[in-house]
Amino acid sequence: DSDLSMRTLSTPSPALIFPPNSPGFQNGRGSSTSSSSVTGETVAMVHSPPPTRLTHPLIRLASKHQKEQANIDRLPDHSMIQIFSFLPTNQLCRCARVCRRWYNLAWDPRLWRTIRLTGETINVDRALKVLTRRLCQDTPNVCLMLETVIVSGCRRLTDRGLYTIAQCCPELRRLEVSGCYNISNEAVFDVVSLCPNLEHLDVSGCSKVTCISLTREASIKLSPLHGKQISIRYLDMTDCFVLEDEGLHTIAAHCTQLTHLYLRRCVRITDEGLRYLMIYCPSIKELSVSDCRFVSDFGMREIAKLESRLRYLSIAHCGRITDVGIRYIAKYCSKLRYLNARGCEGITDHGVEYLAKNCTKLKSLDIGKCPLVSDTGLEFLALNCFNLKRLSLKSCESITGQGLQIVAANCFDLQMLNVQDCDVSVDALRFVKRHCKRCIIEHTNPAFF
Repeated sequence: DSDLSMRTLSTPSPALIFPPNSPGFQNGRGSSTSSSSVTGETVAMVHSPPPTRLTHPLIRLASKHQKEQANIDRLPDHSMIQIFSFLPTNQLCRCARVCRRWYNLAWDPRLWRTIRLTGETINVDRALKVLTRRLCQDTPNVCLMLETVIVSGCRRLTDRGLYTIAQCCPELRRLEVSGCYNISNEAVFDVVSLCPNLEHLDVSGCSKVTCISLTREASIKLSPLHGKQISIRYLDMTDCFVLEDEGLHTIAAHCTQLTHLYLRRCVRITDEGLRYLMIYCPSIKELSVSDCRFVSDFGMREIAKLESRLRYLSIAHCGRITDVGIRYIAKYCSKLRYLNARGCEGITDHGVEYLAKNCTKLKSLDIGKCPLVSDTGLEFLALNCFNLKRLSLKSCESITGQGLQIVAANCFDLQMLNVQDCDVSVDALRFVKRHCKRCIIEHTNPAFF
């Protein structure tokens, strides 16, 4: 890993990607003796380009015979690059070790717009350091071609790895680090401050992340307009349990261009946090606050301020939401296409009626585990939402076969129907199947098959 070795053309070993016990390795070693492991840890090594020719005469004759049989060598360069474009990062590193030609093709800049690493044992900090150094050879210290980094599930990723990305990848547009619970706010701040084109950020499951903001240095430099400098449009903070209203306030103030925001199981969020969100982020199209138990009808009143821009809303298991909140959404968000209200036990037929009469373009609705919704609500739905494609009624105790027949007779485009744990007859299920031929029915009736 010396500076001298990095100045020469070199290929990161697949040991950088694969743990020693993976199927691609035998007896804990790869085909090259320069790959090694220490205490079960994957160690990144650097290899020189494959030799141009083999010296041993017998080996040379064998390789010549194999070359005559290898039709893939007859493909032009552009076809090979197209094939390589479908390979993940680890396999691309393997291909670079086959021969001189493959080495040159595998490091074509067009193939390195994305780095994708997965696995709990991989030393991802080391891998990112070696890969970015190799990609920075033509443009020292800056990797201009890299636009996407996906390291989901790499639990050994730390702030050091994110700092490497922030320093070397100014053109980064997409970063996914879901399940990497060792990263902190400071590392995320570095990335959003040094990568001004970042639009897609997934930090789901990163329990230490409580905020998205610029670093203090960037804030001073960009003042007073720094609040508009973060261009993130897609933000997934699912399972960021420590996120609170104040953190959401900061996120909203700095990420004013948000269009997709997912806050599933951010259990400390309340209606006050949603109020901040609506003040700064009026362009949100998709929003999820599922399992946020403190969100109530007042929060729905705030979300309704998005009006016709809102297309997707998930409020599953928000037990404080009733027909009042649904009425706010139905009245102002007329272009809603998807609503997940599973487990909102305060919703009744009246709420479904408001929804059906005002959101007539609804395509997907989940009102499972809403015991107060009956056939009456389904009738309103069937007579107004003809474009309905997905409907979940799981564990709706008041639903019968009559309600299902009304839906099937009017919603011919229905593609998915979930009636698990519902008291519906076999005849009703067969009626649905006859009228909605493309519909997949999820049920728990053993007599229907």
